Amino acid sequence: MLRSSTARNRVLLLAAASLIVGCGSGATGRSAQSQPDQQAAPVAPVASEPIPAYHARFGRQHPVIAIVGVNSGTELTDYVIPYGILRRANLGEVIAVATRPGAMTMRPALHIQPQATIADFDARFPDGADYVVVPAVVQQNDPALLNWVKQQAAKGGTLVSICDGALVLANSGVLDGHRATAHWATADYRRKHYPQVNWIDDRRYVADGRIVSSAGISAAIPTSLALVEAIAGRERAAMVAAQVGAPDWSPAHDSHRFAPKFGRNLQAFAATQYLNGWLHKSKSIGVAVVPGADEIAVALTADAYTRTGRAKAYAIGTSGAPILTLHGLALLPDRTDPKSVERVVALATGKSAMALDWVLAEIARLYGEQTAYGVALDFEYPGYHG
Repeated sequence: MLRSSTARNRVLLLAAASLIVGCGSGATGRSAQSQPDQQAAPVAPVASEPIPAYHARFGRQHPVIAIVGVNSGTELTDYVIPYGILRRANLGEVIAVATRPGAMTMRPALHIQPQATIADFDARFPDGADYVVVPAVVQQNDPALLNWVKQQAAKGGTLVSICDGALVLANSGVLDGHRATAHWATADYRRKHYPQVNWIDDRRYVADGRIVSSAGISAAIPTSLALVEAIAGRERAAMVAAQVGAPDWSPAHDSHRFAPKFGRNLQAFAATQYLNGWLHKSKSIGVAVVPGADEIAVALTADAYTRTGRAKAYAIGTSGAPILTLHGLALLPDRTDPKSVERVVALATGKSAMALDWVLAEIARLYGEQTAYGVALDFEYPGYHG
């Protein structure tokens, strides 16, 4: 979920204002509405919603998967986690694509050199991709992206949105008549502006034929694993899940617990979205990156620190040359001198999907529990409760 989202910022501004005046208010769904404090209703059991199994097309032995973003601003974690998990699964050709030549500015931090433009991809794969992963982007109405998404859908590709990448699919028209989900904070906005879509709450991901959508940022992990299962089977998905440290890839989720509500999480939202920025000078954080670094851990670390409102993360390399990550993604160093930042942080060791837990613990130590909780809420991450 990008900080630049107008709908989301309006929601969080209302939440912060509610905290200041001492009353509960919100604008994105029933759990954010002003009401007496009470236990949330239990989430109903979720039946399995598998992504349809892969069927080879065009004589291909393995699927072709494009992860596409815009150069001007693409959500870092939405883009990198599917790339890292799908490449680790070794199930086909996974290509990092951008709408135009040149570097991609990732949000809220870092820069990536894509492996192909959409024109390059079309020249190489005129029949289209088997799967197209669409992250949240700054320009949700980018004409090049919308047209390409529609073309890929027309060619029979399965579209997989991560977080508010669903708004790109909705703007392109391919979601019309389908069930879908996205980040909790845009729920009211989506229902108002895209009434032709059947928006679903309380799901980490929703599979509806050749349209797959997912909830907040952290849903990229179970959604990517579900995609691995669809392509290569449950055993392969379980193997990758164990390697990255993901407990499961169930669609079960309670999206309403993340909505701002006085007495529950409003203080954490106010801290990361407003108060930290108002009361503290942002510090520069260097994320030390070396060749072969796990791209998932890099993304989660840089993303989480920058969402605190207390820091801005920069990739630190030994030179200005692109750094190839574990699975060949080209990360562009922002700085080469560790002394140019106020703090250098190392990447968590071990299983990469667990890096967020480690980083949140560090954020709580450095900036306080409410800030760590606010970051987890922004990620729509159910594994952290503050």
